Amino acid sequence: MTSISTRLALSAALTAALPGWAAAASPRIKDIVSVENVRANQLVGYGLVVGLAGTGDRLLNSPFTEESMQSMLERLGVNVRGSQMRIQNVAAVTLTASLPPFARAGSTIDVQVSALGDASSLQGGTLLAAPLKGLDGQVYAMAQGPVAVSGFKAQGAAAKVNRGVLTSARIADGAIVEREVAFSLASAGSLKLALRNPDFTTAQRVAGAIDRRFPGAARVLDPATVELRPAPGTSLIDTYSQVENVEVAVDQPARIIINEAAGTVVMSADVRISPVAIAQGGLTISVSEAPQVAQPAPLSGGETATVPRTAVQVDDGGGKSLAMVEGASLRELVTGLNALGVSPRDLITILQAVKSAGALQTDIEVQ
Repeated sequence: MTSISTRLALSAALTAALPGWAAAASPRIKDIVSVENVRANQLVGYGLVVGLAGTGDRLLNSPFTEESMQSMLERLGVNVRGSQMRIQNVAAVTLTASLPPFARAGSTIDVQVSALGDASSLQGGTLLAAPLKGLDGQVYAMAQGPVAVSGFKAQGAAAKVNRGVLTSARIADGAIVEREVAFSLASAGSLKLALRNPDFTTAQRVAGAIDRRFPGAARVLDPATVELRPAPGTSLIDTYSQVENVEVAVDQPARIIINEAAGTVVMSADVRISPVAIAQGGLTISVSEAPQVAQPAPLSGGETATVPRTAVQVDDGGGKSLAMVEGASLRELVTGLNALGVSPRDLITILQAVKSAGALQTDIEVQ
């Protein structure tokens, strides 16, 4: 497995080899901000998936499935109240979807289907027409269609194999929008651009980039918000459409993210470390068991016994010497850490120890 330090060194080498690479990677304004009130709305619903091959809900364990079937059949003119139902090709499901901003009536959206009862698989099923409601209780879309399951299950007499989740499915373009969310940008006097990663410097750079195109059109309200006003002679929509593709150099605080469970270390480009000497040695303890069987002499009347044999070996890594590590840039820092030849786990320990020593001028976030 390639170590984290090696991967970081590769990224630093790429930056050194291509001086304009970092500058060319500057994002556009539309990539780092979201427009206030221009957002998706969550929809939820309940329905029935039919046509399953005996993998549906058991009605004894899922009484709500039986009640839903009876109500659905009554709406279709079939009365089954009081009759005993013993079927396993129907499953009760919950439906979730995201209504994108400015979605118009008649457009389609994707639907996520999840089993609600004890159905073992939704493969091969079809969702009957079901409403999708918003938080206000209004119906915004109607969902229906065959479900698509990404997993599978196969088994024999003594073995079986599962891939994916059979009780979760998706219907691409499975819902038709019936109600629109009213919002008009044309009547708005200004737009508030919300930074996805709030930062004073980035907010000022966004406002400056807009003002260079349309003087006086942008104003910083706080580290997370830039107010955009229409430029003279243009509409608000025209103004934003002309500045959303402007590139802005995003500033970010120095930070190190550590995931101890996965052994992952991510450093931002502004990480700095004061001169410090580090010695890292690994400690490995190996314990092996080789029990031996002791046989008594013939006709001695003794019993066979097992004699334990244990071998313990300790390896302290050979006592690596001290190495100086200092970095005015990420490349220099990675080069110094690579000189130690550390593994990702050792790198995590070193960074935490250097932080405790006061030589690491950044925050460490442990996930």
